[in-house]
Amino acid sequence: MTARTQFLDREVGQALSALSAAAKKGLGDPALAELVMIRASQLNHCAFCLDMHLTLARRNGESEQRLGLLAAWEEAGDLYDGRERAALALTEAVTVLTEGFVPDAVYERAAVHFADGELAHLVGVITVINSWNRLMVGRRVPPGGYTP
Repeated sequence: MTARTQFLDREVGQALSALSAAAKKGLGDPALAELVMIRASQLNHCAFCLDMHLTLARRNGESEQRLGLLAAWEEAGDLYDGRERAALALTEAVTVLTEGFVPDAVYERAAVHFADGELAHLVGVITVINSWNRLMVGRRVPPGGYTP
């Protein structure tokens, strides 16, 4: 598979980068933001974004065990705390919209662990990584091109 023509406008890239930074800053938990971005990228099959966010998570001290089991977080016991599990459930619900709207129970579960502002930023992180995933997959950008 070869990369397609560069069709990402510079302004669009800058706007998404700014949105990403604002959403992550408002969430206030960089490790959680990386887990969310990795999980969405797994669901969207975005190799470039997976490579990038796995690299960032490792650089920030995330364990290989947690990264390796992220795709099976629901079965991973206490490896992820309640806040992380709520964020991951919301990530999956917002990312996989083909199954319908985000269930109230999933949103309410997240609302237990996140204040209103944090929840808004969490949804922002999920939204922006889904946008990046679609841009990178649409362009067929291969993994390995990200350097921190």
